[in-house]
Amino acid sequence: MPIWIRPFTPADLDAMCANTAVEHLDIRFTEVGDDYLVATMPVDHRTVQPMRLLHGGISCALAETLGSLASNLIVDTDKQLAVGTEINASHLRSATSGRVTGTARPIRLGQSQHVWEIRIDDADGKLICIARLTNSIVPRR
Repeated sequence: MPIWIRPFTPADLDAMCANTAVEHLDIRFTEVGDDYLVATMPVDHRTVQPMRLLHGGISCALAETLGSLASNLIVDTDKQLAVGTEINASHLRSATSGRVTGTARPIRLGQSQHVWEIRIDDADGKLICIARLTNSIVPRR
């Protein structure tokens, strides 16, 4: 059974991210599962560090995009918002080209806090980064 408050398509999520850093980084949603989200991001001039490897902070941007948006898809955003409060990422191998794919799955979905695991794989399916994101669920002002 889906955890989302209503059905969403990848196109819906891409539209929600128009005119944001998400669009600038060319993060594109590709799948909405019952309890997970998947998005891809290029390894190019926007996302690499000076040694031309995928920038670790940009991997965190992909992870936070997936986990934060996922939390906001399961709360009533007229009354509440999910805001990132902590991210932890382990960078396991580098990526130099192609697109990387992030998959966010919940670890815990409480009323005041959500915790997500985000796995980022390279184009060959090798794990390059694993992140954990904690979101606080706060009243909307």
